[in-house]
Amino acid sequence: MRYWLIVPAAGSGRRFGASSPKQYAPLEGRTVLEWALSPFIGDARCAGMVIALAAGDREWPQVAARLRSQAPQLSAVVGGEYRSLSVRQALEGLAGRAAPDDWVLVHDAARPCLAAEDLERLLEAVAAHATGGLLASPAADTLKRSASGPGAATPAGVPVAATVDRSTLWRALTPQMFRYGTLRAALDAAHAAGRFPTDEAEALEWQGEQPLLVAAAASNLKVTTPDDLLLAAAILRARHRSNERTQMRIGSGFDVHAFGPGEFVMLGGVRIAHSHGVIAHSDGDVVLHALCDALLGAAGLGDIGQHFQDTDPRWRGADSRHFVREVRARLGEQGLGIANVDITVLAQSPKVAPHREAMRVAIAALLEIGAERVNIKATTTEGLGFLGRAEGIAAQAIVLLADGAPWPPRS
Repeated sequence: MRYWLIVPAAGSGRRFGASSPKQYAPLEGRTVLEWALSPFIGDARCAGMVIALAAGDREWPQVAARLRSQAPQLSAVVGGEYRSLSVRQALEGLAGRAAPDDWVLVHDAARPCLAAEDLERLLEAVAAHATGGLLASPAADTLKRSASGPGAATPAGVPVAATVDRSTLWRALTPQMFRYGTLRAALDAAHAAGRFPTDEAEALEWQGEQPLLVAAAASNLKVTTPDDLLLAAAILRARHRSNERTQMRIGSGFDVHAFGPGEFVMLGGVRIAHSHGVIAHSDGDVVLHALCDALLGAAGLGDIGQHFQDTDPRWRGADSRHFVREVRARLGEQGLGIANVDITVLAQSPKVAPHREAMRVAIAALLEIGAERVNIKATTTEGLGFLGRAEGIAAQAIVLLADGAPWPPRS
């Protein structure tokens, strides 16, 4: 079996109330959209992915760059004003690649919690159904019909008109799965009649078809408000905790550089004014170098010298933040996430305390984790040794990694 994936992501997310569309909201180290795509990335049955974007989308290029190495079959088109128009544009983007009988899955860009077992259940159930189908969840709450629409609500509320029989009602989820030719024809017929279905199943229903409802977990929620992000984060964390494969790995790193001519030093990605610089092939950031060694060590990937040799002219004067990003990406390819980072700076000067918070924030951003997972300490050697004589600066890093933890795709 093979299928094509379409993700309509052209909505502005006005109800979400943020400066960026909800599909780009940060969630557990990724964007919501990246979580939505994650069940399909690496699935050999997925022949290609098409994302329908709003015209002038400025955030997609960064996400696409992170996904490129893991999802080379990913492409994008400009979507439309309505969901069905975006899906139709994406179908057009598959013209010449998808055959009329090929399956197409349409998944919401704002559904980050699709469970692998639900995806498998959909593929298995719908493959044997002539029309196609969708994931859905039986209505669990008592349902009320109001006397007027939401726009007529007052601070006191809206009067109830009736209680609705929920015994045959389901909440439509995604993915929704239909044949390429069938879905394309159904949407064309709807648009020609001036109708815009709210999901793909409705377009098929207007053609007299009866799509199959495939029961799925209610945790496959759609992010609509900021509160939904909190629920999604809780679901993803709980799912991770239940993963029996999770193991913890500890790594340590150490780096030292002698002082030399200069007017500043780099520590943790932060430029700090000082009476000296450091002698180094790159920018000599001992904090980030020690951090890279700790991360690589915990992952069993050697040390920083193996990956960024000091004889390589590419790294002359290099910004050490690039090293951290590369190491972080390599850990991500192994499914390793960071539990916490503890760093100690050893130096008589400069003073670290005034820059501690800036360093924490900078390192957390590089690793795409919360700043509460990063700790920075500093100590002197009480005037002993070359550090005590202020001839150089050193740093030690200890990290804890989680095997099988969620991790952003490689950037």
